[in-house]
Amino acid sequence: MIYTEKSKVKIINPNTVFEAGLSTEEVDILGEVANISMGNAATALSMMVNQRVDITTPNVQVINRSEALNDYEKTCVFVQIHYIVGLDGNNVFILKEPDVLVLTDLMMGGNGTGMTGEVNELHLSAISEAMNQMMGASATSMSSMLNTMVDISPPELNRIDVESVKSFEKMFESSLDKFVKIAFKLEIGEDLIDSTMVQLYPVSFAKDIVEKFRLNKEDK
Repeated sequence: MIYTEKSKVKIINPNTVFEAGLSTEEVDILGEVANISMGNAATALSMMVNQRVDITTPNVQVINRSEALNDYEKTCVFVQIHYIVGLDGNNVFILKEPDVLVLTDLMMGGNGTGMTGEVNELHLSAISEAMNQMMGASATSMSSMLNTMVDISPPELNRIDVESVKSFEKMFESSLDKFVKIAFKLEIGEDLIDSTMVQLYPVSFAKDIVEKFRLNKEDK
């Protein structure tokens, strides 16, 4: 795996970030935490699929809940992981359905090519295990960065129809319902996956991470 930890974070739509009460310094901290934790997660994924895994520097922006799926079409897999020790919040990932099919095949020893069809319970079970190991590695690195024990719940996965959910969410759009969206470009193997992995944090949870990170830095 190739991974660059010190690259700068890119802020998308800075005005919405600042309006949500996040400073440039806080976004940089979130980017640093995401970079390191997802670097460890990518290493764990690389070992599971026996392929090179690359992730880019994250793009960070603040969005309304109703905008969470704007980058997706058709069907995707919605993964939710709750922090049960050390942090009070959850982490949401959104994976494209074709990527789930490829990842599952690679985990089962296949070559990840020619994958068609729909995601079924077997695929969801495999991705649940992959996300559990990835986020376990991520939680371990966050424990070190925040100087506190961090543990997670088993992942909750749902296969969702994007257009239906987007239509439903837009009916309840609220200016108070803000999320920090952290997007990484994810590449696996030679052209097996070239996609985007998205993390969603409630703004309050993002600020909690920043505060714990700062306190740990001050104690050293």
